[in-house]
Amino acid sequence: MTAQDIKKQAAKQRTEMLKQIRSERQESVAETQALLKAHKLIHREICQLIRDTAKTVPEIAEALEKPTPEVLWHLTALKKYDIVAEEGMCGDYILYKRVEE
Repeated sequence: MTAQDIKKQAAKQRTEMLKQIRSERQESVAETQALLKAHKLIHREICQLIRDTAKTVPEIAEALEKPTPEVLWHLTALKKYDIVAEEGMCGDYILYKRVEE
């Protein structure tokens, strides 16, 4: 058996192993994809809401009818990637606004 044959056989075994793993984890992959899609939708809704006017977490949560901790979690993620920024204060709350592109 040549070195090239050994490489081909190893590649074929790796391909089969990956197919098996994908089929075993198909359900969790689908769940993860659905969760990602839901997060993207919420991020889009938040960005539309704060595009023109800065808002606090409670204001955003009320407008979206989502729990305040969930909105804060999403805003933190959006802030991490410089999609939203803090825009001052309103009482005890930070105002968040969409960053201009």
